[in-house]
Amino acid sequence: MENLADKIIEFNKKLTYNRKLPEDFMVLNPYLDNAETIEVMQKFYQKYYNDSNQRKFIIGINPSRHGAGVTGVPFTDTKRLESVCGIKMTSAYTHEVSSVFIYDMIEQYGGAEAFYNDIYINSPFPLAIVRKSKGSWINANYYDDKVLFNEVKDFMIDSLKKHISLNIDTSEVFIMGKKNADFISKLNDEADLFEKMTVLEHPRYIQQYKSKEKQLYIDKYILALKK
Repeated sequence: MENLADKIIEFNKKLTYNRKLPEDFMVLNPYLDNAETIEVMQKFYQKYYNDSNQRKFIIGINPSRHGAGVTGVPFTDTKRLESVCGIKMTSAYTHEVSSVFIYDMIEQYGGAEAFYNDIYINSPFPLAIVRKSKGSWINANYYDDKVLFNEVKDFMIDSLKKHISLNIDTSEVFIMGKKNADFISKLNDEADLFEKMTVLEHPRYIQQYKSKEKQLYIDKYILALKK
């Protein structure tokens, strides 16, 4: 039986977005931009997903340029990829705000091995999106622009169906960010993907605006995921 690691690696290697986008938006594919990204991504999934067990699904928004946009691993910058997962990346060095919260939560969950044995994290739009602002490119979310969302909607439904086919538990899905959940709800109404949606605050929001209450949010995540 093909294990989960092989399926996820194959999904990532085949990722491509060739459809149109609104002006001033661009999609970045880390697997095409840096050969080492594929190497470290493969090491990560072979380390933590080398089985065929069912997992719960946490849905992010879309990768940031400094997290999965470099490492190929959702909510994992190069610092935590090395310090927690033991996988060194030599061609890049990144610090990503959301990754700090996720790995603090993972530590209290029981560590990376325990967490990834139970949980699969990915995004409905699994490639990084950037937009042009004052002459430079900045991170963007798939829902930042109505035209953008309408252009990527079918691709997102297709991606979510591929995630689900990895043997993901669809009885309850965990969605990061309230605005993200509003849009995932629209996709769910259309494609009937998940039975129940549980909304969790996005790690970036917690780190930026609720850092004093961070422990409350870590507890909330763990309580929701372990029940």
